[in-house]
Amino acid sequence: MQKKDPNLTLKYVSLVTLTLQNAILGLSMRYGRTRDGDMFISSTAVLMSEVVKLITCLGLVYLESKSFMGLVDTINKQIIKQPIDTFKVCVPSFVYLVQNNLLYVSASHLDAATYQVTYQLKILTTALFSVFILKRTLLKTQWTSLLTLIIGVVLVQLAQGHEQTVSKNAEGQNRFIGFMAALIACALSGFAGVYFEKILKGSDVTVWMRNVQLALCSVPLGLISCYAYDGRQIAEKGFFFGHDKFVHYLIVLQAGGGLIVAVVVKYADNILKGFATSLAIVFSCIGSIYFFDFQLSSQFVLGAAFVIFSIFLYGYQPKKTETAGTFKV
Repeated sequence: MQKKDPNLTLKYVSLVTLTLQNAILGLSMRYGRTRDGDMFISSTAVLMSEVVKLITCLGLVYLESKSFMGLVDTINKQIIKQPIDTFKVCVPSFVYLVQNNLLYVSASHLDAATYQVTYQLKILTTALFSVFILKRTLLKTQWTSLLTLIIGVVLVQLAQGHEQTVSKNAEGQNRFIGFMAALIACALSGFAGVYFEKILKGSDVTVWMRNVQLALCSVPLGLISCYAYDGRQIAEKGFFFGHDKFVHYLIVLQAGGGLIVAVVVKYADNILKGFATSLAIVFSCIGSIYFFDFQLSSQFVLGAAFVIFSIFLYGYQPKKTETAGTFKV
């Protein structure tokens, strides 16, 4: 009797986890910004997400160090004694912070399905930044997939998705604002991802310690941004205004997203990542129809199909050219 390959099991677990996280986060953010009741301050939610990420990564570094003193020694060697290296991490840290705030803006103005499809433009921005910053060469199929991705997103944006909702928090939505917020978030995501990859590969610091550095920079920057942009609202209503159990769940879900991707990158390949993302788009569409009365048009379906096809095409790499100028998101 043959034993099951543990890595194969981890691949499928990673696939399911990434799919659910992608789909549920988009739907949850949309619900959180359109439901009835007190509207939480999004910048405080982003800050708390960074705090959760910091605590989680410190716990993982502690497990690697196998003792509290080992954790302290690791932090001292890789953070305190390397201030310049830590300062470099502040760049993507700030960019990710702005990006996460923009995602809340986008989720406030776009339905979950459109938001999920549009946000796949991060593949395009990541690819372009990798060419300019990392000097990578994309395959012809990848350039074709990027063009297909743009066509798909344009079709989705031009489709008239009408969302029937009676929530007072859903009033005054502007699809253009939502699209621009998502577009800028995609550009920031691409730059931060490539920049982070460059500094990660240029040192022997572990992924979890890099995430600790990111969070250590994000928390003070996030606190400053909270009071810079929402200071008056925080002073009037309180820092945790509107933070109920659902918002706490949303904070943990967003914080866990980056950690899940790190696991997926380790155990799953590019095709599986594309499959997970495509399934997430399908689930988001189904969830939007069921929970938000989203009207699915033929043009939206065609656009989503283009996007899903582009994801698979981008991840496909012929064996003969596998070692020549390939790029993976």
